Amino acid sequence: MSTLAGILLFILTVTLMEGFAYVMHRWVMHGPGWFLHESHHRPRMGAFELNDLYAAIFALPSIILLLGGVQLGWGEWATWVGTGIAAYGAIYFGFHDVIVHRRIGHRYVPRSDYMKRIVQAHRLHHVVETRSGTVSFGFLYAPRPEILKAQLVRNGKEGIRVASSDTSP
Repeated sequence: MSTLAGILLFILTVTLMEGFAYVMHRWVMHGPGWFLHESHHRPRMGAFELNDLYAAIFALPSIILLLGGVQLGWGEWATWVGTGIAAYGAIYFGFHDVIVHRRIGHRYVPRSDYMKRIVQAHRLHHVVETRSGTVSFGFLYAPRPEILKAQLVRNGKEGIRVASSDTSP
């Protein structure tokens, strides 16, 4: 496999991971996997929450593909795809855990329209504390906040978080 083909496969993998993350978030984490994800829609007590187990679960395909590609002779494609999955995980961690939820202190303030929209969309996702009725399940793409707010209104008030002094859902 040429380096160019590998890079294209890497970029394709990172891009497709957004769709995979949306599906997993919408229909697994807010479905049968709610027993773990629910902790993420509640105020965190301590450094970790049950939802953090998803990071280990979603890292497994990357680890297996990297092992297969580097050590087990599955082919370079496995290494490029495993690396793409890992890159998406790193992007997700940086955006979601660091920028949005501030699990690591920083002084970054979103200034671009894109970053403001993504952060606001994720905050709107967290105004609902229940597994149903929420909006915006993606991490790198989100509809405009006006669209999400209208959708929340259509979904009704059930499960909406009561305003508090805590601004980091």
